[in-house]
Amino acid sequence: MTDTQRSSGAGLMVAGGLLMGTLGLFLEQAGQHPLTAVFFRCLFGGAALLAYALATGRLKELRPTRQGMAVAMLTGSLMVVMWASFFAAIQWTSIALATVTFHLQPLWLLLAGTWLFGERLGLARALGVFGAFAGLTMATGLLRSGLPAGQQLFAWGLALAVMGSVCYAAVSLLARRQRALSSLGLTFWQCATGTLLLAWWPAWHGLPAQWGGWPAATWGWLVGLGVLHTGLAYALIYAGMQRLEVGRIALLQFVYPIAAIALDVAIYGRALDGTQWAGVLLMGAALWWAGRTDAVRPLAARGVQSS
Repeated sequence: MTDTQRSSGAGLMVAGGLLMGTLGLFLEQAGQHPLTAVFFRCLFGGAALLAYALATGRLKELRPTRQGMAVAMLTGSLMVVMWASFFAAIQWTSIALATVTFHLQPLWLLLAGTWLFGERLGLARALGVFGAFAGLTMATGLLRSGLPAGQQLFAWGLALAVMGSVCYAAVSLLARRQRALSSLGLTFWQCATGTLLLAWWPAWHGLPAQWGGWPAATWGWLVGLGVLHTGLAYALIYAGMQRLEVGRIALLQFVYPIAAIALDVAIYGRALDGTQWAGVLLMGAALWWAGRTDAVRPLAARGVQSS
């Protein structure tokens, strides 16, 4: 692998991470129920991936197989829960806190490797697990002030962010073990599954009749969730992963939460305090430490759509 390839790969991953960091902004500005946002992300994301496959001559990768479709349906169902939990967590806590909590996913992968596949945890990884949980506790701000007054949904938001990260890890594990579909094919069929699973939601709530009354800006934010944060981000991040080593990929994956935190501060003025920043840094360092020996491998070769 040449320096030019590494440099271009890093640039692609940084661009993808910065783009993903704006996801919370699009969700907040759209102002829709989490399930509505998930439905349109699946719908427009699937359309964007189909267009990408057509434009790059990779349409044959979308051809379903029995084994591939079984995995796609299962992981697509988990993806709906993952996105809905994450989106609700953003609305009930903040973009920064929900995103940081959601990025516990590598920790669950590490623990799953120990519990399900008999991988040795070891002292270094055990310290990483402990540090990640300690960092998360600090990042929530609960050590400083407890549950925010009048915001009982805050605790539920944190719980949903954790649940979303667990679902993300489950999707990752299932996707890594299948070989029937490429990353593009699997992500497309995950979006298709999500669209079908949530098709009842707009009809049940009478949304089709209301769509004509939505401002054009609302449609723009919802289209962006699918086209930008699923289609374009997919192309950037996976293209970058193919040109980088494991260690650098793990490090660059933190561009996303850092960008989300910065945007939350810049747009909404919801800044983290010193203790919370220390928690974010501790959690990031702990996850890097725990996974530095390839305990948590990237998912470049298998289609796992990030948040």
